[in-house]
Amino acid sequence: MPPPADPADPVEAFDELYQRTRDRLLLQTWALTGDLTAARSAVRHAYVVAWHHWRKVSRRDDPEAWLRPHAWAYAQRRHTARLGHRDKDLDPDVKATLDALADLPVGQRRMLLLSLLAPGPSDDMAREVGLPREEAERELHAAAVGFSALRDVPTTDIAAQLDPLAAAVADVRWPRPSILRRSGSGRRRAHTLAGVLATVGALVVSGVVVGDDGVRTSLDRAVTGPRASAPAAPGGEEAQPPLVADALLTGEQVQSRVRGTGWSELRTDGNTEGDGIVLPCQADRYADPRGTGALLRVFAAADRGTGPRRTAWQLAEVSRNERAARRTFRRTVQWYAACSEPRVQLLSTRTVGAVGDQAMLFTLRSWSRPVRTTVVGVGRTGLLTTTTVLRVGNDDRPDISGGTDLLADAVREMCAMPDGGSCVGRPDPQLARAVPIGEVPSLLSEIDLPPVQRVAAPWTGSPTVRADTNPAATPCDRTSFTGGQVSNNVTRTFVVLDAGLPAEFGLSETAGSLGPRKARAFVDGVRRRVARCAEDDLTTEVRRLETSDTKKEDLTVWVVTTEVSEDTTVRYLMAVLRSGTSVAQVGFVPAGRRTMADEAFVGLARRALERLHEHPAP
Repeated sequence: MPPPADPADPVEAFDELYQRTRDRLLLQTWALTGDLTAARSAVRHAYVVAWHHWRKVSRRDDPEAWLRPHAWAYAQRRHTARLGHRDKDLDPDVKATLDALADLPVGQRRMLLLSLLAPGPSDDMAREVGLPREEAERELHAAAVGFSALRDVPTTDIAAQLDPLAAAVADVRWPRPSILRRSGSGRRRAHTLAGVLATVGALVVSGVVVGDDGVRTSLDRAVTGPRASAPAAPGGEEAQPPLVADALLTGEQVQSRVRGTGWSELRTDGNTEGDGIVLPCQADRYADPRGTGALLRVFAAADRGTGPRRTAWQLAEVSRNERAARRTFRRTVQWYAACSEPRVQLLSTRTVGAVGDQAMLFTLRSWSRPVRTTVVGVGRTGLLTTTTVLRVGNDDRPDISGGTDLLADAVREMCAMPDGGSCVGRPDPQLARAVPIGEVPSLLSEIDLPPVQRVAAPWTGSPTVRADTNPAATPCDRTSFTGGQVSNNVTRTFVVLDAGLPAEFGLSETAGSLGPRKARAFVDGVRRRVARCAEDDLTTEVRRLETSDTKKEDLTVWVVTTEVSEDTTVRYLMAVLRSGTSVAQVGFVPAGRRTMADEAFVGLARRALERLHEHPAP
């Protein structure tokens, strides 16, 4: 067993209390509300508040008895859904126990849980629920009888019904105690500032302040910022600010996670100045314009060298409820999945397991000079959504490991906040399909397209139309997507405007739906026609770049070169693909050296196969 904490060391004493009591306190709070998300946030909040008031809390004989009412009160304020509804995948026995507890009056439920999960003298339990001892004992008896009938178990087996709940909370990931202490210290500073602002506010209301020289100076207006936190909560309790600067990453953390030297913080603010567009690909000032708090922090590395400066950002937002927070996460993801900046290409998409409640990682490259690579992490923990952006020069490979660790650190800091949710385990980034975007999510978009060599202008896509013709076909295959057997047939073309390119230059994709057998036969037919092309036409050369077949997907990519005349040769890059019952063809006609590398087109064909998964069934 670890040695007992030194009561003279407040850090050691707090950390020991946290390690010893957190699982038990979470079990009690979950059993009271039936809402594990609310319980988890409430328990963390209780420890943050405890550190805020540690001199008072540490002098109590039983600090846990101080923590419990704070956790219970906060959890019940956050819990608005019917008991059990927030936890969709509960074990049936756990759900039955929570439902039975929910059917008890709140007072009886409190007494039953105190007697089973926080045993102590009857007088202490009665005092905690605010009842005389005799009345508290009657409530406990009624609770035991009621729960026994609801669960159809004898009263002697009531305690055993809570064992599965205890096993479930044992798997909960907790933030480090240092994070809670930092949040508690930030809360203390925020409340000191709130008190100063309240005093200034009273002077502002009167229209004057007294300067250092004793002169009464008129104030034309008070300087305020949007999304400010109220200094007090209902019932007189001090309100925890929804977000404090101490919950953001530090320059030292960035330095420890990503390449570069001399990382430092340039600014921290609520992003209220100018148009609010600070991050790459950011579409709006906030992803949640109705949120309760937001903070932006900007970092830069000192090692400029000869390339573009390494830069990093963190944006954090707090939403009003979990539904709004999930919506904020989706909106933020769309900023990067559908980045509207010209000449930006999405290189990869990853889901990140064991980081908060939701987490994704995007790798993008801006081909505008100077060429830069950006790794973006988006994570949600409870009501808080955070975005970490790491932008480096093109000479550096995407720092996936650093970007993942940076996002994990950001979520780990924020999950300790009162509105936080799941914390961080061992981050597990996994490649995933591109996030659906655009009017027709099953087709390629501008963000998928690699750059054209020797061309500095961006791609521009046409509107998606019915595929009465197939501009992606080559003279070798002449594939058609019309006829009674093909449904959902659509096509789209991409060109580069104002670049002096010939009319035939461009990239097209056509897609449609067929029955399972006919979809496989469609791909086989294109393959046979292309394979025969070189044999039937001696002026045509066919080279296969890639092919793959599985039960669910097919993909083949070719280069087709045709001599039109002694002086003119036309080169096509073409791919045919299948995802389930959906088929598609991608074709690119370059203009001499204004082309794309073979491997870049193969990568584009694979992205088209990812997108084709979204195409509707026949």
